[in-house]
Amino acid sequence: MRKTSRNSLEMSDMVKGKKIAIAVSGGIACYKIAEMVRELVKNGALVRVMMTKSAQQFVSPLTFSTLTGNEVLTDLFGHDVVGAVHIEWARWPDIIVVAPATANTVAKLANGLADNAVTTTILAATVPVLICPAMNKQMYANPFYQQNQQRLADLGYTIIQPEQGELACGEVGWGRLADVQDIIDAVVQRLTLPKDLAGKKIIITAGPTREFLDPVRFLSNRSSGKMGYALAARAACRGADVILISGPTLLRPFRSVRCIAVESAMEMTEAVAHELDDADVLIGAAAVSDYRPAKRDSEKIKRTGEQAVLELTENPDVLLQAAVAKKKRLHVGFAVETSEEIRHAGEKLRSKKLDFIVINNPNEPGAGFEVDTNKVTLLYPDGLTEPLELMNKFVLADIILDRIADRLQTLHR
Repeated sequence: MRKTSRNSLEMSDMVKGKKIAIAVSGGIACYKIAEMVRELVKNGALVRVMMTKSAQQFVSPLTFSTLTGNEVLTDLFGHDVVGAVHIEWARWPDIIVVAPATANTVAKLANGLADNAVTTTILAATVPVLICPAMNKQMYANPFYQQNQQRLADLGYTIIQPEQGELACGEVGWGRLADVQDIIDAVVQRLTLPKDLAGKKIIITAGPTREFLDPVRFLSNRSSGKMGYALAARAACRGADVILISGPTLLRPFRSVRCIAVESAMEMTEAVAHELDDADVLIGAAAVSDYRPAKRDSEKIKRTGEQAVLELTENPDVLLQAAVAKKKRLHVGFAVETSEEIRHAGEKLRSKKLDFIVINNPNEPGAGFEVDTNKVTLLYPDGLTEPLELMNKFVLADIILDRIADRLQTLHR
């Protein structure tokens, strides 16, 4: 499930202070890189840009120097640098992103050629390099190009595959530059340490569910899905194989997360059951409707001027059903409580055989729905509580995943 809208979750905690070098080669997709650079800088990354001569025909170096506040590397000579400028640039970043990567630049890198500032710098670098191809569909399909791309992949370069769609030449096919946010996701994922969840399959439910009364109206709740999506993004960055089972949201899943879109509580229950057998962890962050209309009308219900009575029937409990065959799998739940939080959440923890539960009160400022922060308490089976301060949901996601990683280690000792 890929959304055109962008989520509003902060990524500053993931890229702040990271040194990112962007290598721009000459393709029409150059203009998109200005957007990417702006987004990275806005979120606290330290960005430098280097350009081939062909790239300068599409976008001026002045554009990138204005966005980054740094000099743009366009050639290897005339710089006020002690020693070779390409060595200094190769040693500076935490990661290098080649975007767009033309067929020409990919061929040069695959064969060790160093005839411009970009290829010379990359040849001298020892940091991770992400290659983001963009070209005509016939060029992308050409066996020579595919051989060069595969050679880079075999050498340890990360390839961010292009998208299929309308190309600048008017044709339709594979070769369009990957979505800018997907490229940023790949940067974050490559830079994230530790990879302590590598090899683990984690199922995460997120967002609201909808229970339809008729083709127009439904029962739902205020959940935005932000907490579940943050957990999915951070788990993927830490190496997990993540399946995000999401109710309707406006959020965009992290690029390497497999997202299963559902609407109703019944659909979510079935999706979880289908994925559960080989999972290591289940995190129930969705706000699942407790009830659904006993009857769904096939036509829109009309106003009659009389009082209407709505009959409801109980939905299955996703975590309660999953607890039946829990075995060694870790289960983590969420509880939204407005009174006697510890008592009510404790009852849920015990009945659903949870390893711990995350409690939040939506009446707390900054801890409710539709915001980028949360204030929670973690409750464990032995009654121990761990209150946490108000924080960004991405930061909270990492703390929750830390606790999960600790328990997974304990299980395998």
